[in-house]
Formats: sequence, structure tokens, C-alpha cells
Amino acid sequence: MTSCGRADPSDRVSAGWVVRFALAWVGLYAGLFGPLQVLLPQQVAALAPTDKEAVLALVLGAGAACSLVANPLFGALSDRTRSRFGRRRPWIAVGFAGGAVAIALLAAAPAVPFLVIGWCAVQTLLNAPYAALSAAVPDEVPAAQRGTAAGYLGLALVVGVGAGTGLAVLGGVIATGYVLCALAALLCSLPYVLSGRHARDRPGTAWRWGEFLRGFWVNPARHPDFGWGFVTRFLVNLGNAIVLLYLFFFLSDVVGIADPASGVLVLTGVYSAAMLGSVVLAGTLSDRTGRRRVFVTTGALIMAGAAVLISVWPTWAGAVAAAVALGIGFGAYSAVDFALLTQVLPAAHDRGKDLGVLNIASSLPQVLAPAIAAPVVTGMGGYGALYLVAAAIEAAGAILVYRIRSVR
Repeated sequence: MTSCGRADPSDRVSAGWVVRFALAWVGLYAGLFGPLQVLLPQQVAALAPTDKEAVLALVLGAGAACSLVANPLFGALSDRTRSRFGRRRPWIAVGFAGGAVAIALLAAAPAVPFLVIGWCAVQTLLNAPYAALSAAVPDEVPAAQRGTAAGYLGLALVVGVGAGTGLAVLGGVIATGYVLCALAALLCSLPYVLSGRHARDRPGTAWRWGEFLRGFWVNPARHPDFGWGFVTRFLVNLGNAIVLLYLFFFLSDVVGIADPASGVLVLTGVYSAAMLGSVVLAGTLSDRTGRRRVFVTTGALIMAGAAVLISVWPTWAGAVAAAVALGIGFGAYSAVDFALLTQVLPAAHDRGKDLGVLNIASSLPQVLAPAIAAPVVTGMGGYGALYLVAAAIEAAGAILVYRIRSVR
């Protein structure tokens, strides 16, 4: 695709670029998921033991709301940045540095309001590199190589989630876990920030606030594939967010695990190992066959099956089996979904902003998931009903992928 004066890249990226790029994502995911899966639930349980589900929903929902605004905003700002270091690199560097400080400061939160503020700061700051790194793919990677690149991005998710969860648990003390996650995020970003090629061109248009703000609306009637891409990503991520939201409490209260933090770590390892078996393979096969939709749909349907499994088999063995299925499904889905979405962007000079808008489809479910999950768990059927709701939502997203027409 060529749009508004900036053509898609034609030169394949090197293995070194892929490694540095993937390592930056490892740090980003470690910084987010260590707190998300282990440290925040532990801290909430200590600060508000009698109302932990609602309080955790408040903390995560507030952080996700900040992410909702920050991702497209930072993406749009990086589109318009002039710098000797490129358009994206300054936002990556500042976001990782500030995010690491915010993660470390969470360790000192003495009460729930400070926890909310701290997690909002983490989400806001780390969305700067999230947006800029996402835009680096269409900036640097040719379309025919994006499935493979997205596969390695999915691999980075596996390693990052596992590393963040492992550091959070192995730190022993909540404060130590936060510091270790912060250090992992900062150190993993350095190879990409300090070396490698970075896009430096920018559109030659003057800054206009009205145009900047109006640009965040992408008309789905004019760009239907972009609209359907948003809808399908939103539905699949909403189902996934509902499945993962109360995993810590599900293991504690339903399965009866004495040490739910270690249980989360084990399930994360199982999930990660299963995802490793599908993520790079699906991305590579997608590039070779030139097809995207079948991999996205299949992966999302497997994820829906995992939610059904944990609903009807609420035991430790059921949780392990569901983790295997979820890892395989999410690996295939995530490896190709991102590559597909980079091919439905309306304008090349707005890649960061448009991908930021699409990333709302990943962030908004984190805001809505607590609002859906909390009443279901506490008064409308419990965890079994919750996971069936998640499965139905994911299945709807899987089917609607075929409304995207411009990508096979």
C-alpha cells in the first residue's frame, strides 16, 4: 500500500533488528504483566481483603482507561515528531524510563487510592513505547514479512509474560517483585533504543490542532475493513480479558489452591509453552500462504474453546488443560492479527495514530471486562457463567473476521 506520500518499506529487516525489536516487547510485557497477574492482586488482597474483587476491578479499569487515551495519543504524536533520533525512538526511550520509575513506585503504595494512581501512571507511560513500537512494523517491515515479524512479537509476549510473572513471584516480597519488573522493562528496551534503524521521515504538513483531533475518528463507512478489524480485535480481546481478570481469585476461591500466586506462575508457564508451539509457526505460514483470516479465526475459536473448558471443568487439571488450549489459540491469533491489521490502515502517514486507534480495541476490553465480570461472578452465575460469556464473545469475534475483504 502507498498512501499520502509514504510507501511501504520494500527491504527485509535483518535478524538483528527482529531480535532487538522483540526484546523491547519482552521488557514491555514483563513490566505490565508481572504487576497485572501477581503483584496487584496480592497488594489488593492485603489492602482490601473483604472487597478484593471490586477493588482490583477498580484499579485495573482505571489503568485501562488511561491506556485507552494514551495509546492513540502517543501514536499520533510519534507520527508528527521530528528528531535526529527518528520519529518513534524518543517516545520509546522516555516511555520505558518513566514507566520503570512508576512500576518501582507502586511498591510503596500505602492505600488503594495510591495504587490506582500508580497503575494509571504505569499504563500511561508504557503506552508511549507500545504505540511507537507498534508503528515501527509498518514503518520498517515489508508486508510480505509482517506475519513472521508478528510471530516473533507474539513470542516476545510469551517470554515477557513469563518473565514478568516469574520475577513477580520469585522476588518473594511484593516490593522486590516490582523493582525486578521495572529493571527488566528498562534493560530490555536499551538494545532497540540505542541501535538499529529507525524511521525518520515525516509528512510535510503543518501542525493544526483541529486536524490532529479530528484524525482520531476513522470513518468505518469509508474504511470498512479498518472498522471490522477494530470490532473483531475488540471482541476477541474482551473475551480474553474476562478469562484472565480473576484467574488469581478463581484458583484461590474455586479450585482451592493454597498458593494462588504460584498457581498463576505454573499456568503461565504451561500457557507460554503451548503458545511457543503456534506463534511463530502461524506467522510464518501466514506469510508463505498469503492468508491471514483463517489463522486469526482458528486461533480465536480455540481460545473460545479454552473458556468453555475451564467453565465446565473448574479443577486444577481443567485449568491446566485450558491453559494449553488458550496458549495454542492465542499464539495463532496474535501472530497473524497484527499483521492483518497493518494491511488495513487507511493512511501511511498516520500509521502510529491509526494503530493506536486499533489498540483501543485491546485497551477498552480491560475497562469493560471488570464491569461485565464483577456482577456475573458475584450474583449472576459465578465463574462458570463468566467463562461461558467470554467464550461467546470470542466466538463472535472469530466469525466476524471474514467481514474483512481486502486481506485474504
